[in-house]
Amino acid sequence: MNHWVTGNTFRLLENGEEFFPRVFECIAAAQREVVLETFILFDDKVGKGLHAALLQAALRGVQIDMTIDGYGSPDLSPEFIFALTQAGVRVHVFDPGPRLWGWRTNLFRRMHRKIVVVDGQRAFVGGINYSADHLADFGPMAKQDYAVEIEGAIVADIHEFVHRALAAGQHNAATSIAGRLRERFTAQVQTLAQTWRRATPAPAGDAAAMFVTRDNHHHTNDIEHHYRVAIRAARKRVVIANAYFFPGYRLLKEMRRAARRGVDVRLILQGEPDMAIVKTAASMLYHYLLVGGVKIFEYSARPLHGKVALSDDEWSTVGSSNLDPLSLSLNLEANVIIKDSAFNQHLSERLEYLMQHSCRQIAAGDLVESSRWRTVRSFFLFHLLRRYPAWAGWLPAHVPRLRPALSLMSALRPETSTESTTSAGQTPAGADRVSRADPA
Repeated sequence: MNHWVTGNTFRLLENGEEFFPRVFECIAAAQREVVLETFILFDDKVGKGLHAALLQAALRGVQIDMTIDGYGSPDLSPEFIFALTQAGVRVHVFDPGPRLWGWRTNLFRRMHRKIVVVDGQRAFVGGINYSADHLADFGPMAKQDYAVEIEGAIVADIHEFVHRALAAGQHNAATSIAGRLRERFTAQVQTLAQTWRRATPAPAGDAAAMFVTRDNHHHTNDIEHHYRVAIRAARKRVVIANAYFFPGYRLLKEMRRAARRGVDVRLILQGEPDMAIVKTAASMLYHYLLVGGVKIFEYSARPLHGKVALSDDEWSTVGSSNLDPLSLSLNLEANVIIKDSAFNQHLSERLEYLMQHSCRQIAAGDLVESSRWRTVRSFFLFHLLRRYPAWAGWLPAHVPRLRPALSLMSALRPETSTESTTSAGQTPAGADRVSRADPA
């Protein structure tokens, strides 16, 4: 991890219209294995599409492991889960915390990654969840988002990572010594078998890449570190499009320093947020950034959910990590960093299109507030943003736990076993019980 790997090719996928069909097509073509991680999976038309693709692949013998977050995907129906497990799909739930008076208690340390690896040869990394609100026909609240399809040598790093995450999560969930040993042995045997069966991905292009993750043990600030390095090294331009923006002081300081030495630093943030507090928090930083020369654009066509950035003419990143306290200090995240001029240029063109057609540039004169209030607020923000990474360490830092989804479905009815899987691989009617989580 955290090393450059050459011999890759990347394809930017914008919004669900490009992402979902391509992922489902690759799952349909899988020959041996699919490993998938997602924060949100809903039982809507997108979730049903993924469900059908996984069912069909599993029924023809493809080994499938799917991990969903216990907070982001809390209310999938027993029928939805049971049909998958009956077909052989191993469905894992990350940190399935108990409820207290109906309220979910697993608020922190979420598994926020969005990764798919097919046959160890192709991977997808980005910010798009499996829900209909990533499609334009969802309406005004449809999200603007990005993912990347990857071929080449870096896929081996991603493949190894998802298998290690599975093994670690299953090991941590075992409650007894015998259970822990059994889970560990089983996970190691499965991983070893996959290593024997899979071929090393062949070089697929000229791009260099690095797969970077954030966890609460060894890689607590790796993603933020690479953002800071890219900004510090920039000589011409930096463009960051990020949905939830409230970074630490060091990252803000690097942006201002870059702008003051003549780099064209641009931020694309939410102008029509899915949650009002998102815009309120980000706007508290506007004056500090604007007076330092940073340009701010608010995307107002619909909610922005993207987590992408570029620097100069080669460096780009696409992933799941927002630039806020949750992503930078608490959640489990994954980004791919790309050194490729063609990909950088394409991403630049797409972000430039947003700024030209769907954004409003914020000027210092647009900020209506008294200088006294700004001084007081800046003082508290300065100390908050300097110290929140350390404060985050006070919160519970549990080890990642994966539980089989079926074991959590106490409401599962015995008769479901004969009704859940149809010849078309669809879930039965009435299996649409979904509770929306916050859409990070």
